[in-house]
Amino acid sequence: MKKNNKKSSESAQRKAIQARSRKTKLTVGMDLGDKWSHCCFLDGEGEVVEQCRVKTTREAVKARFGELKQALVAIEVGAHSRWVSQMLSELGHEVIVANAREIRAITGSDRKSDKVDAEKLARYARVDRKILRPLRHRGEEVQVDLLVLRCRAVLVKTRTQIVNAVRGMVKSFGYRMPKCSTEKFAQLTNLVPALLRESLKPLMEALEQVQKKIEEYDERVKKLATEKYPETKVLRQVWGVGEITSVSFVLTIEDKERFGKSRDVGPYLGLRPRRSQSSESDPELRITKAGDCFLRSLLVECAQKILSEKAPDTALKQFGMRIEARGKKKAKKRAIVAVARKLAVLLHKLWVTGEVYEPFPGAREKKAA
Repeated sequence: MKKNNKKSSESAQRKAIQARSRKTKLTVGMDLGDKWSHCCFLDGEGEVVEQCRVKTTREAVKARFGELKQALVAIEVGAHSRWVSQMLSELGHEVIVANAREIRAITGSDRKSDKVDAEKLARYARVDRKILRPLRHRGEEVQVDLLVLRCRAVLVKTRTQIVNAVRGMVKSFGYRMPKCSTEKFAQLTNLVPALLRESLKPLMEALEQVQKKIEEYDERVKKLATEKYPETKVLRQVWGVGEITSVSFVLTIEDKERFGKSRDVGPYLGLRPRRSQSSESDPELRITKAGDCFLRSLLVECAQKILSEKAPDTALKQFGMRIEARGKKKAKKRAIVAVARKLAVLLHKLWVTGEVYEPFPGAREKKAA
């Protein structure tokens, strides 16, 4: 009996909200959880109309927001924010995806709860959406293509763990495996000491399968780079930038016109130093590490290659070497990050203009003069 009364009251409340939404546009704050999400509905005057929980599933979200007239919905970026924002947009609602780094009043509150967070999101969205520093999610097709790179990265990490485990186990018995690259390690099964061969055989077989799958992913990445995203070719003019980095760069940024200046790419990828200036105090801080960590790590790897001894001489390499030569604390790391940031700017510039890469910009003009 109580359940029936509860259902009837909820139904009546929903009808009342729908009736009010026809008169005034509602603002909804939605705190996304893994299983349940909390919603707070505000009317045009900022009064709380309803607070409720919704299951974080496609069916439940569609059932709750499908009959609602167009509303402004604010959600926080997270694991479920991409598909939730896409579904709400398809249902006709205006969606704001809030940047979690910019809303410390929610994440750092001493009275944090799902209910309070949902209401704060709604009130921020109603007053000034710029407070939430809205993000834009990538398209579904681009996200699916990015999965190819992410899945490959998981297998590469697994391969490294297996190789390190085998080397460590062999070493604990007084033996050593020959030096070789991780790609070739699966071929060393016959070189495992006879005493340990039977125990380590399943691990070496698993490593062989992982290596085969990585090679399959490499072929898929190559196909993406040459057939689906041919614009990545101009990025690979830079020494040290391969198919994985170029495809990841194009897919992560998605729209090359989203930045007014190529210099904005560095901060977008978290390669800009933090700032905490107050009065005359302005200390040097670490980079923000905002944005996509996968692409950032790839750019750092490319920067390490560019600064290596075998790398050809370029203006980018000389730039990093000058920073390293200053000899300050952690000069090498500073140089790598600085080159990675400059590389991100360079790649975006090449993508936008389609120009031929010049290792030393302006060198031809000087010679002609």
